Amino acid sequence: MRKKIKLIWQLYPSYLLIILISMTAIGWYSINSLKTFYLDQTVIYLKDQGHLLEHEIFQYLTPLNSKYIDTICKSIGRDSSIRVSILLPNGDVIGDSEKNPSIMDNHSDRPEIIKASGGNSGSSIRYSRTIKKNMMYVAIPLKKNNKTIAIIRTSIPLTFIDNKLKSIEFQIFVGGLIIALLASGISLYISRRISRPIEEMKIGAEQFAKGNLSFKLHAPNTKELASLCEAMNQMAVHLKNRIKTVLHQQNEIESILSSMIEGVIAVDKEARILNINNSAVNMINKASKSDDYIGKSIQEKIRNIAVYEFVKETLENKKIMHGDVEFNINGKQIINICSTPLSDSMKIPIGALIVLNDVTQLRHLENIRKDFVANVSHEIRTPLTTINGFVETLLSGAMKNPDENERFLKIIDKHVKRLTAIIEDLLQLAKIEQNGANKKISRESGDIRDMIISTVQVCELKANDKNITINVLCDENLSYNLNIPLIEQAVVNLLDNAIKYSEKNSKIDIQAKLEANNLMISIKDYGTGIPKEHLSRLFERFYRVDKARSRKMGGTGLGLAIVKHIVQAHEGSVNVESFPGKGSNFIIKI
Repeated sequence: MRKKIKLIWQLYPSYLLIILISMTAIGWYSINSLKTFYLDQTVIYLKDQGHLLEHEIFQYLTPLNSKYIDTICKSIGRDSSIRVSILLPNGDVIGDSEKNPSIMDNHSDRPEIIKASGGNSGSSIRYSRTIKKNMMYVAIPLKKNNKTIAIIRTSIPLTFIDNKLKSIEFQIFVGGLIIALLASGISLYISRRISRPIEEMKIGAEQFAKGNLSFKLHAPNTKELASLCEAMNQMAVHLKNRIKTVLHQQNEIESILSSMIEGVIAVDKEARILNINNSAVNMINKASKSDDYIGKSIQEKIRNIAVYEFVKETLENKKIMHGDVEFNINGKQIINICSTPLSDSMKIPIGALIVLNDVTQLRHLENIRKDFVANVSHEIRTPLTTINGFVETLLSGAMKNPDENERFLKIIDKHVKRLTAIIEDLLQLAKIEQNGANKKISRESGDIRDMIISTVQVCELKANDKNITINVLCDENLSYNLNIPLIEQAVVNLLDNAIKYSEKNSKIDIQAKLEANNLMISIKDYGTGIPKEHLSRLFERFYRVDKARSRKMGGTGLGLAIVKHIVQAHEGSVNVESFPGKGSNFIIKI
């Protein structure tokens, strides 16, 4: 992370940099201007010197006297610092104050000579290989009848100009350094004056950030900063009031969410969880906490593709999605999900709101109701259809045959009795449920062994038909506080079932005992047994493991349901342990 710098060390270097850049620019401009001025003056000076030689040189050009011209050039060179060269228009040197013209190169390619050959004055600055110095050259043409007949070139070393400029540069540098030091001190003073009240306001802002909204900032002398200070003080007051309101509202919302039975999840546009209540956490994963979900993707925390599809559809198409989803996190659960678009106070979409309802028990009850209605309809429709068929047969003429009449009437009687048995069982079941729900079951202390012996006597005839031995294992003096007739009926139903599904020449064990002040009654047979997949639904109304065999044996399909509700009315439970081919053991715990 980039290191933060104090305001004073941002202002002060900025001011200083502006001053230094300005002074550098002025110094550079001044030096360049002076240099240009000196060079321009030097050009003028060299031109003037060349014009002074025009008349003296002109008389030796026609006819050409190269020797005398060279003598004049060397004479001038001894008396001044100017180098003088006389050249013909073709670039040949015929006189020079420094060198012998005969050994000098042709100068036709020199810029100033090229320009002078064309009839105009020319100048240039370059390094001279002859005298090993930077030189300024000025060439002027000598004309006769508007035709250039010779060129006078004057030149001077730039050493004296450079020396003069260095002296001026030094003076400018010293003056600039003094001004920069003064400006630096002034900049530091101004920077401190600007930054000090801002630093004081920063301290106040830190107090506000820490929650000390009662802190007051002192207004500085600067009008703008004083207005800012006052605005910050007012902001602190408003913020304090707003925070109180928000905290109050937040506490109300959290109380509402935490008190809701329904799970509530709010997500943003990227499906990240913004908020989640405890009910939703318990539905998803009881072992986790709500803080584990905040800021995480809903797909990451709820690994259920159906939930994600609901949320995705709501976020992308702003549609309200509703439906049941199956969860297998805390065991098999059916959760009803409603996903709706979530908007802010300006009606701008910011995400989605998901409401979860655990409808596992409700859906289970709905399925039981549907199965119950279907089973009741089936159980009643079958005998009614049979009765209706035989009645129609009798009305169609079968009544004239006495033998057939008797057979048909016996069949009709059988099915009427079956219908009566189903209706009586249903009425009894409804009565037991109602009394159990209203806790109207009357109890009294009764002898358990006598009750069991009574149930055995009821079922003894059926047991003898199959040569089944019934063993009673119960203490003589065992008694318990319960509704003896109801419990007797429950044991009769279980014993009757045990006899039905036991093989001939087998046995049934009935045991009653006390365990931790609970009455335990078990009816164990060694018959066909019950497959594991049927055990969870065995006590539902009309549920049959083998429907064809159960109807053949004359059962109504309500016996075990009656047992369950009798035991539940006693605030007890009934369970079954069974293995195919090894028999079943029904255990009543009261």
